[in-house]
Amino acid sequence: MTAYRNDDFAELGLPTEFVQDNHSYSAKNVVRGLHFQLSPPMGKLMRVTSGRAFLVTVDMRQDAAPFLKWVGIEASEDNMVQVWPPAEFARGFAALEDNTVVQYKCTGLYDPKGDAGVLWNDPAIGVNWPVTVPILSDKDRNARTVAEYVRSFYE
Repeated sequence: MTAYRNDDFAELGLPTEFVQDNHSYSAKNVVRGLHFQLSPPMGKLMRVTSGRAFLVTVDMRQDAAPFLKWVGIEASEDNMVQVWPPAEFARGFAALEDNTVVQYKCTGLYDPKGDAGVLWNDPAIGVNWPVTVPILSDKDRNARTVAEYVRSFYE
């Protein structure tokens, strides 16, 4: 598999410069997200290199007509699907098998001061997660709702 080729990405209008690669290793039923970084802006090309995961992206652009529209797709090492959530889109995933590895090619460097997120199961978004009893980190369990996140801009 060729996961990235500069000329193919350019032809599709996708970024051709990535500055950081991340790997996330998860057990079955782990849900991570919904995360994003605005400063510096970071888009992430997501793919699964081991196991299976439900990859999710949510449009967080408050001035866009598709604000909070989400897309979810199953990706695996077998189907080789990749998902491109640009900057200003939240992303997350649910691991559908043990030993699931999600890899990210990032267009920005991670900065903890710019790290943001919203609650994975916020009804304002309504992601139809394929996991009924998720395993969550404290960060994801205690994330803000969309309403709290938006309100923080005006405080």
